[in-house]
Amino acid sequence: MPQYAILIYEKETPGGVADIPPEVMEANINAGEQIAAMGVRVVHEHGMQPSATARTLHKDGMVTDGPFIESKEVIAGFFVVEAENLDEAVAVGKLLPIMDGAVEVRPLLDSA
Repeated sequence: MPQYAILIYEKETPGGVADIPPEVMEANINAGEQIAAMGVRVVHEHGMQPSATARTLHKDGMVTDGPFIESKEVIAGFFVVEAENLDEAVAVGKLLPIMDGAVEVRPLLDSA
């Protein structure tokens, strides 16, 4: 079955997870049940540490602190799902509560 990466982008807040409203946290928890009810399998799921903990490795070998790209949003988390098709994966993405960002759904290359 095809796999899709679902990337969650949000504006980074100083308080991190503590700044997420309770209703958003609850909606995130409920999304897992809704995804399972759709028959979609979550293969892998992870939240991310603040972007300040990142290191970027450059082509010339230099390593710098933080993310490489300056943007308003950072990757807050990601997961991989197995879904019938892109439309079904997008339906999963629509279940995710976004405060001030976006969700990107991207097909993964077939490793076979």
